[in-house]
Amino acid sequence: MEGNKLDILENRYKVIRVLGSGGFGDTFLAEDTHLPSGRHCVVKQLKPQTNDPQVYQIVKERFQREAVILEDLGQRNNQIPSLYAYFESGGQFYLVQELIEGITLTKMLQQQGTLSDSSVRGILTGILPVLEYVHSQRIVHRDIKPDNIILRNGDNQPVLIDFGAVKETMGTTVSPSGNSSRSIVIGTPGFMAYEQTAGRPVFASDLYSLGLTAIYLLTGKFPQELETDPQTGEILWRRYALSISPTLGGVLDKAIQFHSRDRYHTAREMLDALRTVTTQIPSPTPTIISPPPVGVVNQPTTVISANPVPQSFSPQPTPSPVAAAGLTDWQKAVITGGVIGVFVLGALLVTKPKTSEVATKEVQAPPVQTQTNNPPPVQTQTNNLPPVQTQTNNLPPVQTQTNNPPPVQTQANDPPPVQPPPPSYTPPAAKISQREAVGVIQQWLQAKREIFSPPFNRQLGNALLTGKAYSDNIRKTDGTESSVDWLQNNNAYYSYGVQRIDGVKEFAASGDRATIEVVVTEERTLYKDGKPSRDGNTTLDTSVVRYSLELDNGNWKIADYKTVR
Repeated sequence: MEGNKLDILENRYKVIRVLGSGGFGDTFLAEDTHLPSGRHCVVKQLKPQTNDPQVYQIVKERFQREAVILEDLGQRNNQIPSLYAYFESGGQFYLVQELIEGITLTKMLQQQGTLSDSSVRGILTGILPVLEYVHSQRIVHRDIKPDNIILRNGDNQPVLIDFGAVKETMGTTVSPSGNSSRSIVIGTPGFMAYEQTAGRPVFASDLYSLGLTAIYLLTGKFPQELETDPQTGEILWRRYALSISPTLGGVLDKAIQFHSRDRYHTAREMLDALRTVTTQIPSPTPTIISPPPVGVVNQPTTVISANPVPQSFSPQPTPSPVAAAGLTDWQKAVITGGVIGVFVLGALLVTKPKTSEVATKEVQAPPVQTQTNNPPPVQTQTNNLPPVQTQTNNLPPVQTQTNNPPPVQTQANDPPPVQPPPPSYTPPAAKISQREAVGVIQQWLQAKREIFSPPFNRQLGNALLTGKAYSDNIRKTDGTESSVDWLQNNNAYYSYGVQRIDGVKEFAASGDRATIEVVVTEERTLYKDGKPSRDGNTTLDTSVVRYSLELDNGNWKIADYKTVR
């Protein structure tokens, strides 16, 4: 195949264009002319690394065995491309595989910048079960990197491509003694663990590569760009991801340990560690998304990125509920007891007489403090009590008065004294600042990637929205469809590109309410049945939006919003 000439391979697969080239061969987009649909597929042309006839026969046999393995993997797991066919022609070997329409993680980072903590965690929890299955078949992938994981357009699931075993087969050689060996180390520099560079990959080698892939998504840094501790060999990446959660950071630190014995031993172990993460309440600090990294080099891929998909991906099966932070019951009890103690002590100090003789005066106590003629034993007084605590049978201790009570003391005909606040009382919060309000809006813009695309994270919507905004977008009570309901019922979702706040037009806050007008630039695409819609819901525009904010259970949330112009 030369130039732009369109070849037909095996009298069936019409080459449309080249998708990528590498040391082991080329990858093409092709059309299956034997099917009425003209289904598009990926054809990989693999070249043996030697022309030795003896080696060629060995490569052919091994290629057939590897093809059987790939077919079985693709049939049993829908996050691995299906193998449609394989054949030999002109001394070269070909694989025909399912075309995965989507975007590689490398391309996503180039287009949208670094990913959030929750997005990376979602990708990991989506791909680790695939690795668990692959490893259960006694197979090590050997080339996990951002280019070999695709987020599929139809369901936003991560798909694992480009297994290294077939490439390794192409590198087969024969030693002087006549024994065949696979002499070429398969993998990508930087993403390979130490034992893999020595030609001894283990299952933990794949987890090491996956950990560095996640760090690349969080930081925009390739492994070669990260420093290492000269004493321990530890990769120093945390300084480039300061907002990462402690749990995800700990999981990645363990996954990229130098020695395989110190890493997770199985994909299931790593997955279980990730699922201990609980959803946190978003802070009011604006989310900062880093710009795409400079100098990122495209590597060959088997993907056509015709339809971009959302940055955020969070297929966690059991997300933890988002709840407002609050005091526990025992903390409330301790605080309440302290408050009541202060009031009682104050009353005793006010009612202390100047002499040892106390004249009591009957007063009418408030209903909640009225005592019977037979008070409980704990309140029964003796004749030998200190003067300050002497009582009549009908008077509570705090109501005891001298003949000359202080002016602040309650009299018989006065209204009941003001009662202390109930234990559940919470002082009004200070009004929100403009910076905090902008942070709430920024969180909402980023959260839309997870709320309005699979898995439609309603709990995140509950953490950020209240009132009409929550009802319109997340869940209605009148039987009509919210925005999320409509998307799910119509097999649709939104993909977001640019989302940024360009400026603040107006801001006002009073007590537990605030209003802010911001200039927002947003790019969104509506997908229905896996295809982009061209109606008014797909747009790139800049508009002024007025948001109404309310304090709800200690958290500032969006209560309503409206496009002004």
